[in-house]
Amino acid sequence: MKKISLENKTVLVTGAAGFIGSFLCKNLLETVSGIKIVGIDCITDYYDVSLKQKRLDMISSLGGEFTFVKGDIADRTLLDTLFEQHKPSVVVNLAAQAGVRYSIDNPDAYIHSNIIGFYNILECCRKNAVEHLVFASSSSVYGSNKKVPYSTDDKVDNPVSLYAATKKSNELFAHAYSKLYSIPCTGLRFFTVYGPMGRPDMAYFKFTEKLVKGESIQIYNNGDMYRDFTYIDDIVKGVSAVMRKVPDSTEDGALYKIYNIGNSRPESLMHFVETLENCLIKENIISAPGKKELLPMQPGDVYQTYADVSDLENDFGFKPETSLADGLAKFAEWYKTYKEKR
Repeated sequence: MKKISLENKTVLVTGAAGFIGSFLCKNLLETVSGIKIVGIDCITDYYDVSLKQKRLDMISSLGGEFTFVKGDIADRTLLDTLFEQHKPSVVVNLAAQAGVRYSIDNPDAYIHSNIIGFYNILECCRKNAVEHLVFASSSSVYGSNKKVPYSTDDKVDNPVSLYAATKKSNELFAHAYSKLYSIPCTGLRFFTVYGPMGRPDMAYFKFTEKLVKGESIQIYNNGDMYRDFTYIDDIVKGVSAVMRKVPDSTEDGALYKIYNIGNSRPESLMHFVETLENCLIKENIISAPGKKELLPMQPGDVYQTYADVSDLENDFGFKPETSLADGLAKFAEWYKTYKEKR
């Protein structure tokens, strides 16, 4: 694999006000000499925009070379102008309409951002000869697969949500563009990312809000579900490492590779809830465990996620390692301050 330096380079990060995007920008500004980051985000109201602004404030407070553009990657004219002005060497596409359940009732948002937006990114990379395109995929692409742990060698032809289908489409588009136009592309299948300043639509955040209000938390499939929870710092370390190595050519000539980034340690949903409650009690956010409402499996959900990260470990010497207890403790510590300032 060919190594590339990020020093004194311009990097475009889409979804820069998002959870992963903002922490990636922070990490790069803190660790890479002379880096210039251009961030783009359309700041949708899918969840509280004030949290997105707090993330942007976090980045700006570092004092590095960070330029923020409020805009939509589905706006081709804007994207063409941005590439022409800043000429990014590396592009990290993290902009997307997220959420499995939301995709059932709001399909247009997913086609707009995840299909049209990603196509625009590929076209701009083609016309501007970027050194490396890194893009977010998702563990959702494994859909109804029964074999675990999930390997990138497995077939992923059975998505159970439109969100998953759009992410699989991203992988197919990227492979085609890589083969046709020699664009080095690396896709990353993220597994249930969590941590401070995370997405309020994620289970750990929603559970916390309900526990604080004394409301029952809804637990699907009667609690018989497993998730491979991955702490935000581990995700960012993985993305940062991947950015620095261009994938080797595949058998068909594409400069293309897919990796899982997950903790490779599935946790039961009930254990997850118990651990979260203990962390919240320790921070005096709640005084006792909350009420639980057990419900059947929801459309679009899967029984378990479990990442095989051997390729990531072999190629980068890196494996996520933050335990669920440590990660949720850091979230609870942050949430206490967040709650007090609201």
